Amino acid sequence: MKSIVFDAGPVISLTTNNLLWLLEELKKKYKGEFYLAEAAKRELIDRPLETKKFKFEALQVLRCINDGTLKIIENDELEEETINLINLANNCFNARGNWLRLVHYADMAGLSACIRLNADAFVVDERTARLLVENPGRLTNILKNTLHTDIKINKDNLEEFRRRTKNIKLIRSVELVAVAYEQGLLNKYLPDIPDAKRTLLESVLWGVKLNGCAVSRDEIDRIIRLEK
Repeated sequence: MKSIVFDAGPVISLTTNNLLWLLEELKKKYKGEFYLAEAAKRELIDRPLETKKFKFEALQVLRCINDGTLKIIENDELEEETINLINLANNCFNARGNWLRLVHYADMAGLSACIRLNADAFVVDERTARLLVENPGRLTNILKNTLHTDIKINKDNLEEFRRRTKNIKLIRSVELVAVAYEQGLLNKYLPDIPDAKRTLLESVLWGVKLNGCAVSRDEIDRIIRLEK
């Protein structure tokens, strides 16, 4: 069975933009399963239900689980690989004699789920996790510029982390909404104004960016040009 694993961030971005319903429609077209690691489910549902601010958003995600749009992978199935990835990632980059703790359990649990399921993709908006997998050189430069110091790299740990994650394709919520746009799933929002399609696409791309998706203005402009 084909599968895609979701991190908590993209689900939050869709929910806060009133686009969570897209998951059901995209899943129908994909003809596979959408998964969450249990750690992501805790971020999306268990913790918010204990608060007041994000309780309604949590109920919307819970509905997606109850109706089968999203399935949960238990932590005990992923624990060993998740801890291995955390230890590797958080001991790759050293600044001023200290190892930089760059990743969190939920992100690595998502990657572990992808490894276990041999998933087609991991949907993650968080920049650091993505760069660790796709472009650690760029991450090194960002850390150097942000911390204003040289960064030492444990090449063995970095190479092992990349070996374990080399087959994982990463996509972001910005790509999800672009696909939804291409498939006509957002046409009901087309306004009766000039250049309506561009306005619609620009609105959803900026909506997910402003709710946590790490995407640049240039990337958004490029997507809009390609879709035209």
